[in-house]
Amino acid sequence: MTVYIDPPTWPGHGRMWSHLVSDVSFEELHAFAASVGCPPRAFERDHYDVPAERYGDAVRAGAVEIGSKELVRRLTGAGLRRPKGRPA
Repeated sequence: MTVYIDPPTWPGHGRMWSHLVSDVSFEELHAFAASVGCPPRAFERDHYDVPAERYGDAVRAGAVEIGSKELVRRLTGAGLRRPKGRPA
């Protein structure tokens, strides 16, 4: 099981955010996200949005820290990328 997280560099709603993804399956991603307290509403197409203050919790639980570009490469390589404008 490998779940990845990028640094909290994405601004939104007055906070900074990370993206949490799996390169195996959405089932794996949903299970991991639930285990670290991410609510289902934080899931967006192919990733979970994780606020900066929860970044450390995800890493301590086993999420692997990688850069944003590498995160997208792994998600795309796994066939799990769901860009905006495409059906899920």
